[in-house]
Amino acid sequence: MKAEPSVSTASAASSTAPAVDGRLSANENPFPPLPGVLESAVAAAASLNRYPDMACHRLTEELAGSLGVPAEHIATGTGSVGVTQQLLQATTGPGSEVLFAWRSFEAYPQLTETVGARSVRVPLVKGDVHDLTAMLDAITDRTRTIFICNPNNPTGTVVRRAELNHFLDWCPPETLVVLDEAYREFVHDDEVPDGIELYRDRPNVCVLRTFSKAYGLAGLRVGYAVAHEPVAAALRRTAVPFGVTQFAQDAAVESLRRADEMRERVGHLVAERARVHAALTEQGWGVPESHANFLWLRSGRHTAELAAACEREGIHVRAFPDEGVRVSIGTPATNDAFLHAAESHRKLLRNRPA
Repeated sequence: MKAEPSVSTASAASSTAPAVDGRLSANENPFPPLPGVLESAVAAAASLNRYPDMACHRLTEELAGSLGVPAEHIATGTGSVGVTQQLLQATTGPGSEVLFAWRSFEAYPQLTETVGARSVRVPLVKGDVHDLTAMLDAITDRTRTIFICNPNNPTGTVVRRAELNHFLDWCPPETLVVLDEAYREFVHDDEVPDGIELYRDRPNVCVLRTFSKAYGLAGLRVGYAVAHEPVAAALRRTAVPFGVTQFAQDAAVESLRRADEMRERVGHLVAERARVHAALTEQGWGVPESHANFLWLRSGRHTAELAAACEREGIHVRAFPDEGVRVSIGTPATNDAFLHAAESHRKLLRNRPA
């Protein structure tokens, strides 16, 4: 196989892609679409006068073959966020509770509110990791759905196999446990379980995944869930009709067929992640080990200042007021611009009178 170009080379392949692209706030993939994907999506334009395949048959069959699961266990949607909304509509409502760690994915409380359910947020513990013991203690007879974001957004931390199996063993069988694996492809730790393997013999486990991150299709909005019946059937019933466009379906199918190239690109991003992590640690920042395509800086009350320092360098990060900053892994040049901003701000803090 021909060697994959570096992130900077691949980004520069487009005449409109600058060496420094300051958008490090949305966990987007800096690479252009995989080979053949753009052509596949463009070809779909010939049928713009037609509705897309509402059931996403070809994509579902491709996913079933790739994952080794029955096609009837797959439900598609408009990104993993769209599938999350479908899940909550199908499983919860007024008077019920949705349990998740906090801080975690921002959409959980927002979407819980839209269905009239109550959010139960269990604080992360030291190291910004899930406290599964506290989460078990927080389960009540009103708990309908539990989200475990693995790797966790925005901290990048993970739940490993032994602790997750213990949690699932003690979780009530009538409570749906959703393993949100939007960043699964960036995990290079054998102790982090593959949710698909866990779901196989656990009817109350549902796995969420997306084409937005590792496959670089964020702009097309296509995600999916893998779950036993009747969960998968309920998800299909709550899906927005024709929500996944034919562009997205065809691009996702072609992307699945380019898995080797995807993994090679992910390898470059993981290496760049390690480089940026090492540089931030050397600067004196506390940064947990990340298993996603972003890093988390626990900047506390200095968060707004750090975000402003990045803005001055033309870098946009995701700031969580008084908590921390999440920064995506971009091109090497973009990452270097962020590191310069972080180092400058760190020096400012060190020289500031107590």
